Amino acid sequence: MSSMESIKNLSKYILSLPDTKFSFLAITIVSFVIGILSFIICDTAHNPIYNILYGGTFGFLVFGVSAIISGAITQPWVNSLGGRRMKMKQSMFLSFFAMTISSIIYLLGCCIYAIFKVDVVLNAFIFTCVLVFAIRMIIIWTTSNINASNSLLISSVQPGLIVSMFVILKFLDIITMNVGYLSVLLLSIKIIIASAIFLFAIYSFVLVVESPLRRNLGIGALELLSMAIAHLTEESPALESVFKEIGVPVSTLVGLISFKARNKKKALFITPCVHPGPIGKIGGSNMPALLSKRFNTFTMVAHGPSTHDFNPVSSKEIYKIEKAIKQEINKIEYSKHASKVFKVSSKDCKIKGQFFGKDLLLLITFSPKGSDDIDFGVGLAAMNLAKAKCNSKNVIIVDCHNSFNETARILPGNKEVFEIMDAIEKIDCNIKKYPIEVGCSSIKPNDISKEEGIGEDGIKTLVTKVNNQKFAYILLDSNNMVKGFREEILKKLKNYVDDAEIMTTDTHSVNTLSGGYNPVGMKNRKKIIEYIIKSVKNAISDLEPVEVGCKVIRIEGLNTFGPTASTELISTISSTVAVSKIVAPVIFALAIIFASLWIFYAP
Repeated sequence: MSSMESIKNLSKYILSLPDTKFSFLAITIVSFVIGILSFIICDTAHNPIYNILYGGTFGFLVFGVSAIISGAITQPWVNSLGGRRMKMKQSMFLSFFAMTISSIIYLLGCCIYAIFKVDVVLNAFIFTCVLVFAIRMIIIWTTSNINASNSLLISSVQPGLIVSMFVILKFLDIITMNVGYLSVLLLSIKIIIASAIFLFAIYSFVLVVESPLRRNLGIGALELLSMAIAHLTEESPALESVFKEIGVPVSTLVGLISFKARNKKKALFITPCVHPGPIGKIGGSNMPALLSKRFNTFTMVAHGPSTHDFNPVSSKEIYKIEKAIKQEINKIEYSKHASKVFKVSSKDCKIKGQFFGKDLLLLITFSPKGSDDIDFGVGLAAMNLAKAKCNSKNVIIVDCHNSFNETARILPGNKEVFEIMDAIEKIDCNIKKYPIEVGCSSIKPNDISKEEGIGEDGIKTLVTKVNNQKFAYILLDSNNMVKGFREEILKKLKNYVDDAEIMTTDTHSVNTLSGGYNPVGMKNRKKIIEYIIKSVKNAISDLEPVEVGCKVIRIEGLNTFGPTASTELISTISSTVAVSKIVAPVIFALAIIFASLWIFYAP
C-alpha cells in the first residue's frame, strides 16, 4: 500500500464539493429557515406572519450574510498569503458548513427554552459563534499551509460578522432577545475566552500530529496535507519537493523489445522496473504515458517488477529511463525468428512466454486470484533463473497487474515467489522458432474517463503471428483490474486471436479521482471490451514481417522513495493517524466541556 493512500482518500470529498452557486443558495435558504424556526420556537407572542418575516430576516442577516461575506473574503485572503491556493467553492462551502453545524446548537437552545423555560438562548448563540470559529480555524490552519496567527484572523471573520449583525439588529429592535446593550461587552468576553479554549485545544492537537513527521522527515503534517490537497485540487507538483528530500538513489532495470519492419522501427515494448506512483501526476505516477510519448514510434510501457519503494521522487526522473533506452537501443541485435507463445503454471501462478531469438519475454499473473505488485528482488531472481535455465542473454518480466487485491504484494518469502520459480522451471527452452509478424494498434477512448479507470495512454495492442498462431499483447493504461475482468475479456477475444494476455500499466494518474484505488472494470465494462476488440482487429490488419531484438538495460542513480524512506513515511503517517484517532476525541471533548461550562455557567 502506498504511503499516500490515506491522503488520497481525501480526494473523493475535496473534488466533489458543490460549486459556489449551490453553496450561496444553500446559505440563503438554510439561514432563512433557521431564523424562522428560532422565532417560531422562542417567540410565541407574535403571529406566524411576523415570525416568518422577522425570523427569516434575522436568520439571513445574522447567519446568512455573515457566511456569504466570510466566504467571499476567505478565498482571496488565504491565496494572498502564499498558502495552498483555495478555490471559491471551497471557501463558500466552508462558511456554509460552519453556519449549518453551529446553527443547530442555536436551535437546540431555543428548544430548551420553549420546553423547559430555561433561558439559554443567548448562551446558545454565543456557543454558535465559538463553534463557527473553531470549525473554521481547524480546517483553514490544517489545510491551507498558512501560519496560526493568519489562520486565527481569517477564522474570526465569520463569527465576528455574526456578532456584529446581531448587535446591529438589536439596536434596530428587530431582535427581542433578552439582552441589554451593556451585556454586549459580556457577550464578547464570553466568546473570546471560549474561543481561546478551543484555540488551545486545536493547537495541542496540531502539536501532537506535527511532531512525528517533522522529527522523522523534516516536514510537518499540516504542510504535507496542504501540499497533497493542492495536488488533488489543482495538480500542484509541490509534493515532489518533499519526496526529493527523503528520496534515495537506486539502480534498477528496464526491459526493451524493439520490432523493425523494412529497416524502420515499428514498435517498442518497454518494461521499466520502476513503479508508476505515488498519485496523480507527481513522481512517476503518469510514467507510462510520459515515457511512451518520448519515442517517435508505437510504444507500450508495461509494468515491471517493482513496488512503491521504487516510486520516482519527481517526474523529471523519467528522463533517466528515456536516456538509458536511447543510449542502448542501437546496440540491440535483431532476429527474424520467434517462438509461439507458450504457457506454464504452478498453482495460482500463470506465465505466458515467448522467445524472440534467444531472448525471452515472460508475462506473470495470478488471476483470478488477486495480487498487486511483484517486488523488484523477486523479479530479479526470476529473471536470473530463466536466464540460467534457457541460456538467454536477456529475460524480460512483466507483472501483468490484472487482478486487484490491494494487500497482496509479492515480496521475498511469500509462497507466490516459489510458485513463480516452479513455473519457470517448467519452461521448454528448446521450443521451435519461426518467422514473426507483428501488428500494432493504439486507441484513446474519448468517452472513457480516468474515473472509469483508463488513463491518457488509452488501450494499446501488439499482435504477434508466429506459424499461424496469433497472440495479442493488450495493455490498458490503468491501475490494476477488477477480479474476473481479465477472464471476461479473454473469453470475448477467442473469435479473433488464438490467445491473449491483458496487462495494465499500473498508472497512478487514475487514482486521483477514486479515493485511493480505481481498478479498471468497475464501470463501463462492455464499452471497454468493445474498444479492446476494435484494437485487436486493427492490430491484426497491421500485421507484417518484422525483425525483433531485446535488451535489458541498467539504470543508475534513479532517485526513488527507496525501501527505507518509503517505509518510514508509511509508518510515520500510520502512527500519526492512529494517535490522532485517540487524541482528537479526548482533546475536543474536553474543549467542548470547558467552553460549555464557561458559557452556560459563568455569570
